[in-house]
Amino acid sequence: MRPLPGAPGVAAAAALLLLLLLPRTRADEHEHTYQDKEEVVLWMNTVGPYHNRQETYKYFSLPFCVGSKKSISHYHETLGEALQGVELEFSGLDIKFKDDVMPATYCEIDLDKEKRDAFVYAIKNHYWYQMYIDDLPIWGIVGEADENGEDYYLWTYKKLEIGFNGNRIVDVNLTSEGKVKLVPNTKIQMSYSVKWKKSDVKFEDRFDKYLDPSFFQHRIHWFSIFNSFMMVIFLVGLVSMILMRTLRKDYARYSKEEEMDDMDRDLGDEYGWKQVHGDVFRPSSHPLIFSSLIGSGCQIFAVSLIVIIVAMIEDLYTERGSMLSTAIFVYAATSPVNGYFGGSLYARQGGRRWIKQMFIGAFLIPAMVCGTAFFINFIAIYYHASRAIPFGTMVAVCCICFFVILPLNLVGTILGRNLSGQPNFPCRVNAVPRPIPEKKWFMEPAVIVCLGGILPFGSIFIEMYFIFTSFWAYKIYYVYGFMMLVLVILCIVTVCVTIVCTYFLLNAEDYRWQWTSFLSAASTAIYVYMYSFYYYFFKTKMYGLFQTSFYFGYMAVFSTALGIMCGAIGYMGTSAFVRKIYTNVKID
Repeated sequence: MRPLPGAPGVAAAAALLLLLLLPRTRADEHEHTYQDKEEVVLWMNTVGPYHNRQETYKYFSLPFCVGSKKSISHYHETLGEALQGVELEFSGLDIKFKDDVMPATYCEIDLDKEKRDAFVYAIKNHYWYQMYIDDLPIWGIVGEADENGEDYYLWTYKKLEIGFNGNRIVDVNLTSEGKVKLVPNTKIQMSYSVKWKKSDVKFEDRFDKYLDPSFFQHRIHWFSIFNSFMMVIFLVGLVSMILMRTLRKDYARYSKEEEMDDMDRDLGDEYGWKQVHGDVFRPSSHPLIFSSLIGSGCQIFAVSLIVIIVAMIEDLYTERGSMLSTAIFVYAATSPVNGYFGGSLYARQGGRRWIKQMFIGAFLIPAMVCGTAFFINFIAIYYHASRAIPFGTMVAVCCICFFVILPLNLVGTILGRNLSGQPNFPCRVNAVPRPIPEKKWFMEPAVIVCLGGILPFGSIFIEMYFIFTSFWAYKIYYVYGFMMLVLVILCIVTVCVTIVCTYFLLNAEDYRWQWTSFLSAASTAIYVYMYSFYYYFFKTKMYGLFQTSFYFGYMAVFSTALGIMCGAIGYMGTSAFVRKIYTNVKID
């Protein structure tokens, strides 16, 4: 049987993507089991300012010397690891499992003026470095200055204490000693020692020491969840009571109007949401962009839900870059969700350029993320930072967009158009749009949009603090049960708020509810981004062009993605509400 044309190329591309996305196994470091006297690799990762977590450089960008042991090359195992700027380099230190090493010199730094200036700059800016042994992170400080800030000292002795349980490494501690004054034209000897200790820590629990239960499970965190939960109960009760009572009165009034003769109806004072029944299902303005945003928002919600569930089941923080790799994989795999909801909505609104809509829907989020990353990448390259994304990684991301996301989006679009693309509205749409009467200023769509995001933001802003701290500071986020609860609360609050806003808008005989429901929920993003400014200036000590652009660039991406997700949730809930109330009323 002859192979299909182009099949080898497709197979090669698929194999490349799988190799990039899925972890590879190699040597005992990845099996995490060792025999006695077997080599244990100490990887040097990055160095950078303590207050700028994302501003990192290769460890040997500072003039440290390398041990005498033969170098071992390292490759990026996953796409997430490459995107996060992991730059592992072999330390050259000779470490063997359960084999103690007495204090020994492993290399010597010939300290000229240029090298001294580099170390002084690093010490002035509180540079820390990161290392890995058996995937366990270790942090150390480069040096320190005296009280007057005139003399600078380098830590030259790395004292390693490694705990083992059976044939596995379960604990690593670093103590920096050997403070040596930095004097030009001198030689500085770098030394190390290794002490192996038996430990009772289980291998599955070895990352527990890096977690911070006192921070993430603080009473404020529990109180914020309880507070948000009470807000949900109050909102749902309020919405149910107001809308049910109000709608019952509306239905009674409209039923009474049905019993009137034509003369009485003409003399009566007709008003309310029933009057716009001929326009309420009119296609939104700019349906192509609108449907693409709704499809993208539904996909972001699906990705958030699946990744949180996976993170609750698996401890993703134990593997470098695993969270980002999982998010990319899930985003690519859920592309049919985008195509289905976006394509079906566009078809129901009478759109004819469905291929263009599919392309916009497929590349809306990737283009926003990649555009921001491309801009920040220029700054990272200028700084020679490890966060500069390699060209091969860029090609891999483009391959995922064109060969995975786009085809799956096409499948979803075709399914959406065929399965739920028919405009089965409960009311007929009038040929001529009804004029929108004047109304009070607080009923204007612009005002509703600005106020609509306050309550959803209020339900999540405490959780935003914990998420920001885990990403921008040295905390590992692990309480994904909290995050799941907050996501559910956010969805309920968003739907309730947009339903109330839409009811008031329709009661004012304004049928422009589609964009209003989307934007009133999406305005949550504005408040989140405003909060990010407060967090930057009052909760961190970040500085410099690179860290500032990285922070505000990716916070803009995060806020926009959150806004699109909230907007889609608000629109879907409001759409079901509008369809329900117009189905239950008699229309001539």
